[in-house]
Amino acid sequence: MEKDLLESLLSELRRGTLILCVLSQLGESRYGYALVQILEEKGVPIDANTLYPLLRRLEKQGLLCSEWNTEEAKPRKYYKRTVYGDQIFSELVKQWNSLSLGMNELLGGY
Repeated sequence: MEKDLLESLLSELRRGTLILCVLSQLGESRYGYALVQILEEKGVPIDANTLYPLLRRLEKQGLLCSEWNTEEAKPRKYYKRTVYGDQIFSELVKQWNSLSLGMNELLGGY
């Protein structure tokens, strides 16, 4: 029971940070699987079944734009932050840094 609770709380904590993680890597165009690999390399594993719905939602919200590249053997959909996405990302980073400082103060003794 305790393990289930911990996993649930960790999942909730991660969910809130994934948007910032994804936006941080889309200043340049990337396709989904490349994004999965980059995030994993940087210590933020994300399942494709989590990433693709998130990318679609962020695009619907106007934070990302996408385009298909059909020049290679396998067509790929590339995502990139929009100008609006850049503005939101910048504000999220400011908020993250502020929250991070506060959390470090609160948790500094642990």
